Amino acid sequence: MKQLLFAAILFLSASCKAQELFSMTEPASNMAAGSISIRIDNSIMDEINSLKINYHLIPAIRFGVSKKLMIQGNAFFSNRNKQFKGEGGSLYAKYRFLSKDALQKHFRMAVFGTVSCNNSDIHQEEINMYGHNTGFEAGIVATQLLYKVALSFTVSMAKAFDNGNNNKYVYGLNNSKVINYSLSFGKLMLPKHYSDFRQTNINLMVETLSQVNTGSGKYYLDVVPTLQFIFNSQSRIDIGYKKQISSTLLRTAPNGFFIRVEHNFFNVF
Repeated sequence: MKQLLFAAILFLSASCKAQELFSMTEPASNMAAGSISIRIDNSIMDEINSLKINYHLIPAIRFGVSKKLMIQGNAFFSNRNKQFKGEGGSLYAKYRFLSKDALQKHFRMAVFGTVSCNNSDIHQEEINMYGHNTGFEAGIVATQLLYKVALSFTVSMAKAFDNGNNNKYVYGLNNSKVINYSLSFGKLMLPKHYSDFRQTNINLMVETLSQVNTGSGKYYLDVVPTLQFIFNSQSRIDIGYKKQISSTLLRTAPNGFFIRVEHNFFNVF
């Protein structure tokens, strides 16, 4: 009986929430309470005016503390300094404070925060707490699910400090704060009709990412289309490409591929 109930929960989770498992941003929904997730992110980016490929590897472990709270720990590795090595890590937390649920639709809102430590060289004006800068970020996210379509909007403020190993923030104290905006769209493409929670889900994601420096007024705008596969309502693979549309900020490698592999362990604690 317990196995049947667990399968039904997974089935409903897959059919109602798969299309809001965004790649570049987090939705307002949380991972299942009592679950643990292992995630590995790979960024393969083309460096501007160079034949070099920047590779960033970010393994993470995620905990569904409750239905409202989740936390995530990340480790940063890259080949930025001519060798592949560890560069730091971050801690992320998200708290869902609003949930209006109905049959095959819901509206949710959450607040989140990140604290990041990084020892790599500061080589661009873009501020990024996911593998580049030391600092913190705080924001709010709202997500609307309507049957097979999900929309999510995020706004956050980030503040950069000097990186470790005497890597100073060279762009000036007045230019160390940014506002980040994102708009994410997700649609469940397959299956057309659910018959089993073990069916493979195929989702199409399109996300726009933007940052504005509050001091200099410089900005960037990216678009990221992603194809996502959900297996057995438990594992996922995301394959996306990030493309810079417009930018006045100095960025060393804005374009490239993104690959995520993730596996969830449900009902662990």
